[in-house]
Amino acid sequence: IKSTKKNGDTTSKAKVTLIDLDKNISHIVLNGLNEAKGFSFDEDGNQLAFVAERDSAKKESLKFYKLYYYKNGFDSAQLLADKSTKGIANNWSVSEFANISFSKSGQRLFFATAPIIPLKDTTLPEFERVSVDVWNYKDEDLMTAQLFNLERDLKRNYLARYDFNNKEVIQLSNEKIGRVLQTLEGDGTVFYSSSDFGKRVERQWQGYSLNDINTVDPLTGNTNSIKKDFKGEVYTSYTGKYLLMYSEKEKKYSVYNSQTKQTYFIGNDIPFALYEEDNDVPDDPKPHGIVKWMQDDKYVLMYDKYDVWKVDPEAKEKSMVISNGRKDKLEHRYVNIDNEEKFIKPDQKLYFRVFNQTDKSAGIDVIDLKTSSTQTILKEKVSIGNNFAKAKNADVILLSKETYENSPNLFARSLSANNEVKLSSTNPQQANYNWGTAELFKWKAYTGKETEGILYKPENFDAKKKYPMIVYYYERSNNTLYNYQPPAPTPSRLNISFFVSRGYVVFVPDIWYTSGHPGKNAYDYVVSGTRALIKQGFIDSTKLGLQGQSWGGYQTAFLITQTKLFAAAWAGAPVVNMFSAYGGIRWESGANRQMQYEHGQSRIGSTPWDRRDLYIENSPLFHLQNIKTPLVIMSNDNDGAVPWYQGIEFFTDMRRLHKPVWLLNYNGEQHNLVERKNRKDISIREQQYFDWLLKGEKPPKWITDGVPATMKGRDWGLKVE
Repeated sequence: IKSTKKNGDTTSKAKVTLIDLDKNISHIVLNGLNEAKGFSFDEDGNQLAFVAERDSAKKESLKFYKLYYYKNGFDSAQLLADKSTKGIANNWSVSEFANISFSKSGQRLFFATAPIIPLKDTTLPEFERVSVDVWNYKDEDLMTAQLFNLERDLKRNYLARYDFNNKEVIQLSNEKIGRVLQTLEGDGTVFYSSSDFGKRVERQWQGYSLNDINTVDPLTGNTNSIKKDFKGEVYTSYTGKYLLMYSEKEKKYSVYNSQTKQTYFIGNDIPFALYEEDNDVPDDPKPHGIVKWMQDDKYVLMYDKYDVWKVDPEAKEKSMVISNGRKDKLEHRYVNIDNEEKFIKPDQKLYFRVFNQTDKSAGIDVIDLKTSSTQTILKEKVSIGNNFAKAKNADVILLSKETYENSPNLFARSLSANNEVKLSSTNPQQANYNWGTAELFKWKAYTGKETEGILYKPENFDAKKKYPMIVYYYERSNNTLYNYQPPAPTPSRLNISFFVSRGYVVFVPDIWYTSGHPGKNAYDYVVSGTRALIKQGFIDSTKLGLQGQSWGGYQTAFLITQTKLFAAAWAGAPVVNMFSAYGGIRWESGANRQMQYEHGQSRIGSTPWDRRDLYIENSPLFHLQNIKTPLVIMSNDNDGAVPWYQGIEFFTDMRRLHKPVWLLNYNGEQHNLVERKNRKDISIREQQYFDWLLKGEKPPKWITDGVPATMKGRDWGLKVE
């Protein structure tokens, strides 16, 4: 297909040309148009559909697109639908942003319609045109979110089907029906929809909205209700006979049977949780999810924490586990090696990425559904890529492997001979530098829980020496034990390899949370883990540092109000005042932050007016008088996640209390640094800061004297006097 028009030519018309590459011939499908887009062939390549606009003469005039259809043997494309076609609502038209497609059989054509959006009012002169945002409490989305999503919303369109028999449009979706899930690759007898229309205001504090689940008749567009106010996940079976629904409230799976019109629970005989039982935020747990439906919708394959279960959607047969991971805490997750796969066949071999929750090693299992046998083709103390590829005509897979000591490399592995060939050799220069090792460290936290963390030691580690140590954390990181940590300048997190190479020990403890007390939880795990390491004898208890970014930055801010244990702290994008942060905006999305405190990561689980005590308890602001640890804050003025005024509050209040504090604001930068020059700069400053307080090195000028605005761009303050 080729749509042509000379650049800058405002008078001539474009044309759509179909080119047969086999025969090297071309055919003009449509002539005399301004623009054409959305080209889509059916599976056999015999039918073509697209939208085109032919009438607008001026750039600022409304453009009305029309749906065109071409079939092999036609002289030219035929007009199927425009804004006046039967079935298209008043003041709606064919959308230029339509995702046009044919069903697998080619018998159905899908496109989209959308409301006609009027042009901006230009009747007033520019100097009298007001620019104002009108916020209304009834708006389903905050104005900030509306403005952030403006371009997307201007392109929003709704699924429709063209009926060739009656030459009309069947509208399958609109503002109230919402997202439509097609079945049988567009040929199903029933589709499904999920809509949160009229229920979105609550997202401001819930972080989610309830959905109405409906069936949609692809022939008529008629809908029928399945479930109201649903919170959870839905999965259509391939043919559409079943709709699988996981209810977060009930923590169960149910199935809607489109033939019997009944809804019933399935998988109730599975003796293990099918949801994230380790969930520690004040919200309902998410499901582990499903692998896929099997052929003819005979079964659906579901995950628990470790294994995969074959479940009868009719709830008649006993559920059967097809993997064997729970005994040894082996987590199995499916890897699709066929991009064309629509369902699982009963005699198929399934490939699983395996993760050992005990020793953090990785592996690959192949489960043969036909013989019910499992072949382990890899089991090593490495981290492997989330996806791997299999040769189409050979029993060979291509995968990547890495450890903390070895950067990622590609390997070709034979499934039959159980051997492999290394195909790449990255970072050979690493051999010239002091690197390090990574190991699991276990201790009992103040809560009594047996806990894990990762301990990084220099390559030339000597247990008889005393090392400075930096503690870095976020939530839980033990599963990254074998991840390679490149020493490149980082956006914000601690550059672990860099500091370890320079003679530091780095400790990354896991933190487990309870609702309402995230600050205390950080203390219980970080401080207990640090003190457990000090008892090992090789850590200098007077040379301890803290570093955290975002949620880790908050935890750093809180920790230094509760303990004098640490000699230096670094907090990136921290929240210090949960009262003011609660009502703030995440500018990267325009969303309000209330949901984060009531149901999300901040884990308060209530509002400030209902549990004022918890907001005071967990806000470092109310405990700043206790701080004895010098602190560097990074808060950037274009941060889209944490309002940067939190860093300003932190800095000015510590300054008021005469506490040693520095604030770095990388102008125009985001929550995590994007520009490499800024990443390099912060890496240098972080090294200088920790070397000063933990190694006794001389401090640079930016620490001792600062960099006044008059010297900005003239002196970066990095020199040591």
